[in-house]
Amino acid sequence: MPLGPLRPSPLVEQAAAHLRDQITGGHWPVGSKLPGETTLAKELGVGRSTVREAIRALAGAGLVATRQGAGVFVIAAQVREDWPAKLRRASVADVYEIRMMIEVRAAELAAERRTEDDMAALDAALARRDEAAGDSDEALIDADIALHTAVVAAARNPILADLFAEFVPVLREGLLELAAMIDISRAEDDHGRAAHHALVEAIRDRDPVAVGRTIAEEMDRTRTYLQGP
Repeated sequence: MPLGPLRPSPLVEQAAAHLRDQITGGHWPVGSKLPGETTLAKELGVGRSTVREAIRALAGAGLVATRQGAGVFVIAAQVREDWPAKLRRASVADVYEIRMMIEVRAAELAAERRTEDDMAALDAALARRDEAAGDSDEALIDADIALHTAVVAAARNPILADLFAEFVPVLREGLLELAAMIDISRAEDDHGRAAHHALVEAIRDRDPVAVGRTIAEEMDRTRTYLQGP
């Protein structure tokens, strides 16, 4: 399959697309070495810097890797799917299971590490959640997520906080869909108020055992609703 010259529009994107097509189409199989920059630049009708940037883009997509002193080699035949895309494609029940694993431990850490500032943030988030219980399902869900975000923040681990943030959009969408299918006021007579107050108090008391038990029970109820009968 000939490469052919490129049109004078975003050249790096075009070069990367042409090279990607060569890889995914099998012209350069996994393990093969790409032609040198000079050869590719000549075939594509662009400068070596454009080829270099295109190869960098392919490396970012997980298709190629540079071996020092040896050249650029194909390491995958398909573009690597990024984490946000995987989350969007996953079922909300599966995402919720992973969230449970992360958040239970995060809550335990919060009980061990929380500061007075963390408690102020948790108390404020809990009050907002109480207020939202009499409002729309969307307001309650947003307030609930904000409280759980404050719990994770109190764990004082930025990687945990960033990981939890990745889950939030998918979780919010799934919980809104769940709210549209069930009567939340019947499923949770107090909208989960008692469980969330118990969680915050256990964090205040620095009791990781009680925290882990409380949040696991509360989240397991929601997972049951998500999984259905």
